[in-house]
Amino acid sequence: MKIYFQILIIFAFSFIGDSISNVFNLPIPGSIIGMIFLFLALQFKLLKTEHIDVVGDFLINNMTILFLPAGVGIMAKWGLISKYWIQIAFIVVLALIINIFLLGRIVQFIKNKYEGDYVPKNGQGGEIND
Repeated sequence: MKIYFQILIIFAFSFIGDSISNVFNLPIPGSIIGMIFLFLALQFKLLKTEHIDVVGDFLINNMTILFLPAGVGIMAKWGLISKYWIQIAFIVVLALIINIFLLGRIVQFIKNKYEGDYVPKNGQGGEIND
């Protein structure tokens, strides 16, 4: 029964996001809006991770199965996209480079802002023994 309740919670957020996307005719997919609402509910402690942990772990562990239809769709429409494979490959590589660069910059920013450079109190490096 616990699993059914957890999947109901996840599907409810997905349904709410889908409904908002359709009602307001937004260019953002409803599943993304639902995921944002789920994140906010978890962040603001309206929902505990224990309420969705079993189903969430199952979905994450089986994520490759969830992407299988997209891969099959690409192969089914290969005749339409095959003449654009150079452009598609270029866009994928460019997006990968941009993502790696931006992620590195964000990690550097967060590390410098919140952690700073670690300097031990005794000035000798290593661990401090109090």
